[in-house]
Amino acid sequence: MLEHMAANLDIFTCPSCGKDLKILNEGIQCIACGKYYMADNGIPLLFCPEKYDKSKKDVTDVVKSFYEKTPFPNYEDFENIEGLIQKAGKVVYARLLNEQIPFNIRVLEVGCGTGQLSNFLGVAQRYVFGTDMCMNSLKMADAFRFKNSLNRVGFYQMNLFRPIFKKESFPLVICNGVLHHTGDPFGGFQSIARLVKKGGYIIVGLYNKYGRITTDIRRLIFNISGDRFKFLDPRLRRKDIGGVRKMTWFMDQYKNPHESKHSMGEVLRWFDKTGFDFISSVPKSKVLDIFTEDEKLFNPATKGSPFGRLLIQVQSIFTGRGSAEGGFFIMIGRKRH
Repeated sequence: MLEHMAANLDIFTCPSCGKDLKILNEGIQCIACGKYYMADNGIPLLFCPEKYDKSKKDVTDVVKSFYEKTPFPNYEDFENIEGLIQKAGKVVYARLLNEQIPFNIRVLEVGCGTGQLSNFLGVAQRYVFGTDMCMNSLKMADAFRFKNSLNRVGFYQMNLFRPIFKKESFPLVICNGVLHHTGDPFGGFQSIARLVKKGGYIIVGLYNKYGRITTDIRRLIFNISGDRFKFLDPRLRRKDIGGVRKMTWFMDQYKNPHESKHSMGEVLRWFDKTGFDFISSVPKSKVLDIFTEDEKLFNPATKGSPFGRLLIQVQSIFTGRGSAEGGFFIMIGRKRH
């Protein structure tokens, strides 16, 4: 039941002491500190609580409880691999990722939720590792993986502040929509950035402090009106999305117990402090540059000027990324040698 972990045991480490692990029967044990970790239906339970800095807000338990009750996103609209490929193929970013990430490499998705992206990327003969702290989400992800025989994909319960992988284990680490639900987004970024190989890439997606304004206004209206007027959210008006997925979107966007907001300039500073060079972004970070359907995600692009980036982010309030996508933006960086 732990075949995926066993095949890649060389990159795993004890989240408690940082030493090597070994597999014993249906569990895992650290060869140094002796700590034993169980598995739940083949999902290794490697979550280790963080010794949190008291100067920072620890929101782990409250966010974990929220997502255990409301796993996000959901598999309602597709139950097999063909449906997943069809759905993901309609999302330009996901399609470009799948087309441009090489085969036969290790890819880590931190905060994978119900594992749709991990499973999608695993179709094309990649070794994909999906981690999350919420077991309900991981069970949904692994059930889909098992049903569709995606044997190169594995799911693991992990605290991103206490990684279960050795430093510089992955040529690509993806972390979309996760860090802004922690009490220390930059600390979380530093933690997962260590897992990227030199010359490798990190993809981080966050709520934008400007593009998120539209969502904040809708949240206020929903709270005042008792969750009426849901038609104000473009996604909730769509006919091609089922009721369950609409509900999970509504809860994630408007009822989440904790979120922070960030800017392109802030993430550029994160990159610089952790030894990464800016590669590209969604939306593009230079005024007049347009993100196209054949965009080369891993080709270096210009980061633009501070004023230009400000204009782009303010513009997102009124465009699709601000109104329909929850004010979400993505930055891609490459680790320096």
